[in-house]
Amino acid sequence: MQAASVAKNGRRILDGLSLEIREGEHTAIFGPNGAGKSTFIRLITREEYPEPRANGTAPLLILGQDLWNVFELRPQLGIISADLQADFLNRTMPGRTRGLDVVLSGFFASYGLFPHQEVTPAMREQAHRALALVQAEHLAEALIETMSTGEARRILIARALVNEPRALILDEPTTGLDLLARSRFLGTLQNLARHGQTIILVTHRVEEIFPEIDRVILLQEGRILHDGRKKQVLTSRRLSGLFGAAVKVRQSHGYYTALSHLEVA
Repeated sequence: MQAASVAKNGRRILDGLSLEIREGEHTAIFGPNGAGKSTFIRLITREEYPEPRANGTAPLLILGQDLWNVFELRPQLGIISADLQADFLNRTMPGRTRGLDVVLSGFFASYGLFPHQEVTPAMREQAHRALALVQAEHLAEALIETMSTGEARRILIARALVNEPRALILDEPTTGLDLLARSRFLGTLQNLARHGQTIILVTHRVEEIFPEIDRVILLQEGRILHDGRKKQVLTSRRLSGLFGAAVKVRQSHGYYTALSHLEVA
């Protein structure tokens, strides 16, 4: 991505964003609400397009390409979000969609399975492998509407994994999860990262940045404020500058927490 900009209603949402994320480089895009994180995601998934550059060069290459058929691109970039989970619950009929059906639907980019879709034995085998990788084999026969938020989120990761994506892009992935479910979910992501799955985490919660993520990009009002190794970026001084308020950062065994001056007091 080179000098990519997006404007809406006369306001720049992303302003000259330049960055490169390589396969295997676990990265967090971190910033407050309104920093441009959601627009960054939509650029990657081709729901938004950057302004053309004056010299005619492409401002954005995804997996080395400028032009993509979105139906070919999206299986290579497994997107996990609370919105995707809500879409599944809203678009599937109660009592009809099992966890395994959700995972298999990843092969067809659909919300659940339909009679005209042919599921092969190889697909079923791949789906069960994906469930095992996220430790969710026991949810294969459970109905999605009966699952906890954390269980459904793991099922959606398995759905993304069946396509063997080049990267998993997680957009505020622990939204709606309680403390225990959040810990279990982040443990799942850690396991995937250790197995070589590229993780791109987009978040405003410093607690979500698990130890395997070493690169952090601070986004502020559509611009990169800092980009570098986690221990150099996640500091009290830099996060205070990012949020425009006093923030105290603490680190323990590779995990970070951030408290405002009111919480510290």
